[in-house]
Amino acid sequence: MTGIESWSPGRLARVVSMLFVAAIFLLPIAGFVAMAFRSNDGVEAGSGGFLGLGDIAWSNVRYSWSQVNGFGPEGGLFTRWLTNSLVVAAGGAILAVVAALPAGYAMARLRFRARRAVLLITLVTMVMPNTVLVIPLFLEVNAVGAVGELWPVALIMGFFPFGVYLSYIHYLTTMPKELVEAARLDGLGEVSVFWWIGLRISKQVVVLVAFFAFVANWTNFLLPLALLSSNQRNQTVSIGLQQLIGASPLFNPTVAAGLDVKLYMPQLALATFISMLPLLAVFLGAQRFLIRGETVGAVKG
Repeated sequence: MTGIESWSPGRLARVVSMLFVAAIFLLPIAGFVAMAFRSNDGVEAGSGGFLGLGDIAWSNVRYSWSQVNGFGPEGGLFTRWLTNSLVVAAGGAILAVVAALPAGYAMARLRFRARRAVLLITLVTMVMPNTVLVIPLFLEVNAVGAVGELWPVALIMGFFPFGVYLSYIHYLTTMPKELVEAARLDGLGEVSVFWWIGLRISKQVVVLVAFFAFVANWTNFLLPLALLSSNQRNQTVSIGLQQLIGASPLFNPTVAAGLDVKLYMPQLALATFISMLPLLAVFLGAQRFLIRGETVGAVKG
């Protein structure tokens, strides 16, 4: 059977349907990215043709970046916000990995009286809305006089119950009981078993926990809003984007009238697009492990 003959009407209909659905999702994204490369005048005039692609130019990006990074009393706030987000997201992800691996191993391979209770608490904490914890966390951070500082935000973001559960499933399914028992018979303690055996088979779960923790930390809005609003230079990019929108003549003409820089659609689109690049880079780097991670928990060891 030739390749053309294998294209039955049913298969052709499925392919066309999938392409149509893909186009519905991709066209708005393409228009959004193209907006970051357009000029204010071109957007107002509606020039550029389909999705404004005829109006895109690198000179527009340079101008939009000068406006975005010129925001603030002395400029450079957007760059500072990106740096803060990288510090908080990466620091929280590292803490999440350091805490999740031993906790997941303990719940999966150790037998202690409160094991089921700890697992239940982990599951309950996973589904608890973040908004419930914002006020108590603010009161605790305020009690130690650290409101407006980055380190408590990174420290709190290191608390990642989903990472603990991922580690628990990983060790439960990929670490045979016989291997652990053999190591114990050889005289290794529980810490040594985890250090010499558990960590050696943890590459995949390390990447998974780090990826999900980084994404959750980067996109977190409520916690940085509560703890960092008092210090503009220590804010993250998620809060910064809200400030850029609030200072745009499109949304708040009164506030924008007193600013030296003017942020319109191309500038806001560029700022949003740049804030997405770290997430895209992390996703591409972890993609191989994410595909493998789909089978974690499928087979119980």
